[in-house]
Amino acid sequence: MELPNKRVLTLENASFNVGETLTVTGVPKPNAAQFNVNIGFSDSDIALHVNPRFNYADYVKKVVFASRQKGTWSKEHFSQSFPFEEGKEFEISIEFKPAEFLVILPDNSVFHFPNRLGAEIYPMICVEQDVRITSFKIK
Repeated sequence: MELPNKRVLTLENASFNVGETLTVTGVPKPNAAQFNVNIGFSDSDIALHVNPRFNYADYVKKVVFASRQKGTWSKEHFSQSFPFEEGKEFEISIEFKPAEFLVILPDNSVFHFPNRLGAEIYPMICVEQDVRITSFKIK
């Protein structure tokens, strides 16, 4: 899985820490194929990759979760729901616990994803692809 460079927002040295919650609000673009929210150290070391796919790489209406270490992607995991619509505002919240991320999707379903890189601080947050961000908060 390659990540084409269509960055919408990149915060380097943003410092997402254990105990904090990241909330991203946005609107998928018309005819969106996918968008990503990545948290990690770099493009090669991503602790959490949240990837709603409207129609991309043989996946239709799937939310894909993965991590990446030294450029190698982990096994993909999937949510049971796909609570996104093109042109409709959404909110994703990510709670950073020591051992895992709790990803709260727009339908309030919660996905538990392990903190495979094991850090307590991640300096990079990146949102990319077919989305317009309307709000971005870390509390």
